Amino acid sequence: MSDFPRMITLLRKEKGLSQKQAALELGVSQALLSHYEKGIRECGLDFAVKIADYYNVSCDYLLGRTADRNNTHFETNLLQSAENKSNKSNIALSANKQLIIHSIEIIFGILEQADCKGLNAEISSYLMVSLYKVLRILYSANPKNPQAMFAVMPEVYKGLSSALQCIGESNAECLSHGKNTPGSEGLDSTFAPSLSPNIISRLYPESAPSLYELVHKIEDKLKKLS
Repeated sequence: MSDFPRMITLLRKEKGLSQKQAALELGVSQALLSHYEKGIRECGLDFAVKIADYYNVSCDYLLGRTADRNNTHFETNLLQSAENKSNKSNIALSANKQLIIHSIEIIFGILEQADCKGLNAEISSYLMVSLYKVLRILYSANPKNPQAMFAVMPEVYKGLSSALQCIGESNAECLSHGKNTPGSEGLDSTFAPSLSPNIISRLYPESAPSLYELVHKIEDKLKKLS
């Protein structure tokens, strides 16, 4: 049940619930729910069913056996067997597209709240360079594609674009902590965004689940590197 702690934590945060509130409504102590969410203890079958009903998802979803919140692993396999390989690929592509788009919407919503011109410019530049790098990777997949579209040579664009991102990230860090950079004033502390899972879920109810999933996906990869 390695996915179970992560899933019940994610679902609780999506609903904007504190651990204390969720524990009360589930009829367990906050300490016990904390142990379940951290993976310190494994729950019994009765509680797994109870929490699945509480969050209106299937038990298989809680266990990471299916990506569909309402279908069981068996039902999902039946649906997938009716689709060809291309359709499966398109479904995965569409899911990743929505995850990224929704997360970016939240990022720009936070930037709007911060109301810092320099910070907006640096983070926007960082994201645009990311897209530029991805485009060049895809473009270079076919050597017959005309290279005249790009003015920077293939041999140097990777290093230069990565350097540009490092500079933008450093500037964004300074600005976000209220420090000035050449040509830009730091973020006014009165406009520093107040953020928490509860606040994000309340302000961006439709996009928040995608952002949480993105965070978990990246942190799972980071943990494997540590």
